[in-house]
Amino acid sequence: MGQSATDLMIRFLVGGAVVCLFSVIGDVFKPKSLGGIFAAAPTIALATLYLTARKHGAAYVGVEARSMVAGAIAFFVYACLVSFAIMRYRRSSVGIAAALIPAWAGACVVLWALWLRR
Repeated sequence: MGQSATDLMIRFLVGGAVVCLFSVIGDVFKPKSLGGIFAAAPTIALATLYLTARKHGAAYVGVEARSMVAGAIAFFVYACLVSFAIMRYRRSSVGIAAALIPAWAGACVVLWALWLRR
């Protein structure tokens, strides 16, 4: 299903405004690397949820938001495993990250089976 030009424009404007706001917040607080946490992905997700709510309603947004949370949890598991493996084995970060992609996929499948499937 395609998006209208108005929906895309709203997504860009809302996402851009929130990214700028979070960038300012990241600059104000220490450490400066904290600003990366407030980068584009969460803000674009908020803009997408806003547009989805306008178009499909709150119930649909609930399902989408729950799926986003599951994806974030799966990525967190993957990032922790990659970090641990890099510190433990002192190998190439690219190689370890690539080798552990099945762990990310496994976390996604487990979360889907336990939480998202209905």
